[in-house]
Amino acid sequence: MAAGRLIIKTEFLPTKYRGYMLPLSQVFWLAGSLLIIGLASVVIPTIGWRWLIRIASIPGIILIMAFKFIPESARFNVSTGNTQAALATLERIARMNRSVMPEGRLVEPILEKRGRFADLLDAKYLRTTLQIWVIWLGISFAYYGVILASAELLERDLVCGSKSESQVVVVTGGNSQESHSPCHCHLFAPSDYRTMIISTIGEIALNPLNILGINFLGRRLSLAITMGCTALFFLLLNICTSSAGLIGFLFMLRALVAANFNTIYIYTAEVYPTTMRALGMGTSGSLCRIGAMVAPFISQVLMSASFLGALCLFSSVCVVCAISAFTLPIETKGRALQQIK
Repeated sequence: MAAGRLIIKTEFLPTKYRGYMLPLSQVFWLAGSLLIIGLASVVIPTIGWRWLIRIASIPGIILIMAFKFIPESARFNVSTGNTQAALATLERIARMNRSVMPEGRLVEPILEKRGRFADLLDAKYLRTTLQIWVIWLGISFAYYGVILASAELLERDLVCGSKSESQVVVVTGGNSQESHSPCHCHLFAPSDYRTMIISTIGEIALNPLNILGINFLGRRLSLAITMGCTALFFLLLNICTSSAGLIGFLFMLRALVAANFNTIYIYTAEVYPTTMRALGMGTSGSLCRIGAMVAPFISQVLMSASFLGALCLFSSVCVVCAISAFTLPIETKGRALQQIK
């Protein structure tokens, strides 16, 4: 859903505004994140987590109905030969902007084959595609790793890599090995929810700098810098610090991983032509989900066995992504969207 939303916005926005407007949409992502944390602080202690899931699904249902009012991309309609629909969309935009359509007619060759997976692995895009996939997997791995690690750090009260015995609840009864394993599940205190809110606000903190970097340094260099900083701040989590220091590190990590997502979303949507854009974003999103699936095993399972080992793994993945970003063969800053390959 997020990929489709971004593709439509990318194809509607002029080149000079893409680097500004797309990162600003992060504000709405932040609002949703804060809303769910605030909702959880009220719903979970009173009527349970199942009701939290039920309530949180309501906006998604409303959104499905709202899709009817979202116009189809004119670029897509032209590429499929549906020029009348493309003209209707452009005329609607012209009316909204109190402008007039330029004279002429839309002309574009109709492609019989569009969006083939083999096109992503074509010689022109092979290196770009493989590096983008690595970056998407790594960014997702780091993003969800930070979120889950934040909850883990708060739940287990880990300070300087040590466990607080007062928070461990042991489940007894039964003869299985699981019955002798410590269960660390307990309800968050109000202070824990406040910490989550503060760290989540970090997702918007670097947005101004991220916008400047994307538009002046370029997509590749900006992403390489933020990925490198993400690797550094993962390692800083192992430093002995106070609760305020931990919140500060988590705040910066959330800010950096959000900036990483902003940049790679923009780059992936810009680097592929219209005939491949949705496929490129879709396959990248699939790699993103793999990173999200792997993250819990590191931030919750490996972190229990080796706190420093988990942090080093997260940091190493971010370094690989930083190198991949820096060596991407195509820079899309100031580049018009390509219509066909």
